[in-house]
Order: sequence, then C-alpha cells, then structure tokens
Amino acid sequence: AGSSMEPTADWLAAAAARGQFEEVRALLEAGAPPNAPNRYGRTPIQVMMMGNARVAQLLLLHGAEPNRADPATLTRPVHDAAREGFLDTLVALHRAGARLDVRDARGRLPVDLAEERGHSDVARYLRAATGNTEGGSQAAEGPPDSPDLKNH
Repeated sequence: AGSSMEPTADWLAAAAARGQFEEVRALLEAGAPPNAPNRYGRTPIQVMMMGNARVAQLLLLHGAEPNRADPATLTRPVHDAAREGFLDTLVALHRAGARLDVRDARGRLPVDLAEERGHSDVARYLRAATGNTEGGSQAAEGPPDSPDLKNH
C-alpha cells in the first residue's frame, strides 16, 4: 500500500466525475493535488462531469492543467467539452489557457467534434476563438456563406 498513488487523487477524480462541487472544493482546500492522476492515469479535469462548469472553474482555479491529453486517445478536456456541447465549460478551459487547435488520435479538432454532434453554438465559439484558420483558403472575415454574422 506504499505506492505513490494517493487515494485522494481517486477521491478528487471521483468527486469531479460526479460533479460534486462541495466535495471537490473540500478536497482541494485540504490539499488534494489538482493534477494527480487517479488509478487509471487520468486527472480530475479529464474525468470531470463536463456539464459542470463550476467544478471545471474550481479545478482550474486550483491549478488543474487544462492541456493534459488522454494517454490513449489524445483527447483533452476541450475535446470532451466540445463533443458533449458544454460551452460554459469550454470557455472556462479556454480562459485558463487550454489550447483549441489540438487534435486527438484520429486527427480531430474540438470544432470537428462539436460540428459532428450538431453543437452549433460551441462550434461557432471555437471557430471565432481559433480565427477559423482551418483549411487556410478562407478569408479572415469568415466564410461568405454566413450572412447571420453580418446581420444584413
């Protein structure tokens, strides 16, 4: 039982996964390390309930690393938030320094996952935040086929 795996890492990850804000806060305030991996090698921000932006903000506030990639799939928290359509969580990650131009093992960007699942608000945010450089052929002012942006 003298392994370097701290049980608090499992508790924190489990509380984050269940979206238990008070529990996460208590553990962090008691000194639980925000980036310690659980027994599956995943950190609290990687396994957290993506729909709970408050838990995300709390973890990030305590120094959780927003760019940690999953060892197997290379997905990062931004991929999960984009795929599940949670804009608030995505914004929190982005503000905390999460990169949005990162690809998973299958070469997909967060914006690809959002579009695949039909989360247009998330896709719009991601395109705006990344300057829509994907493809390179599009002019800086955005695709001509989106009049809704120009509001005429």
